[in-house]
Amino acid sequence: MNLQILFQVVFLLAFDLSLIFRPNPPVRIEMTTNYGTVVLRLYDETPLHRDNFVKLVQSGTYDSLLFHRIIENFMVQAGDPKSKMASFQDTLGGNDLNYRIPAEIKPELFHKKGALGAARTNNPERASSSTQFYIVQGKIQNDSLLNHNENRINQMLASHLATNDPRFKPLQDSLLQAREIKDSLLIKSLSGKWAQIQRSYADFERYQIPAAHREVYKAIGGTPHLDQNYTVFGEVESGLEVIDAMAAVETNSMDRPLTEVRILKMRILRD
Repeated sequence: MNLQILFQVVFLLAFDLSLIFRPNPPVRIEMTTNYGTVVLRLYDETPLHRDNFVKLVQSGTYDSLLFHRIIENFMVQAGDPKSKMASFQDTLGGNDLNYRIPAEIKPELFHKKGALGAARTNNPERASSSTQFYIVQGKIQNDSLLNHNENRINQMLASHLATNDPRFKPLQDSLLQAREIKDSLLIKSLSGKWAQIQRSYADFERYQIPAAHREVYKAIGGTPHLDQNYTVFGEVESGLEVIDAMAAVETNSMDRPLTEVRILKMRILRD
């Protein structure tokens, strides 16, 4: 075998291997709304949330749903399955499919403007809603605001860790029983003790907002107080101006838009 043929063989083998080991392109979702089109890119670092979102998009679950909760300079939220046919008098936000997604909270994923996050109830596991999601609008931060939000992050972490600390389960059980029998005096006493424990809990390494994240928050904004407490599983690739337009709509006292902000259709983009 001469050198030219050997070179061609090596080149073809290398090309074949590059195809085998080439990473899959990120999943991208086109979300068409009555305010414009947004392209979302899902993170591979959160595969449970990614795959769940893809499944819901493919099944048409999100088509025709409302953005039922909007807070300017904070976020826009959608995904309540009952919002598709809801009247303005209906209360939205408490509906879901009958499962939750385990938390996938990653230190490198944060709530910059355009972040795609999973809504959730205040459950001890911090598990996410099966369908409800939010997209961050947020606002520009400075160091003072970031320091304040860093304290808020750590207070939420303290509350979460205290809730899951087995030393305090008897107190939580007693408080639950007091609520079941509607003993108001006992509820007040135990609630005060529990709140004090949550505020003072310090058996963990305090979180510090990384310098790189701080720079992003100061440049484009976001909602840093949610970091490390909610799962971020994607971001807006294009269409941030649509999120700004949605966030500017007038809402009622329940943060429900007074005019419809609706998802018309979602589809997976193929490269």
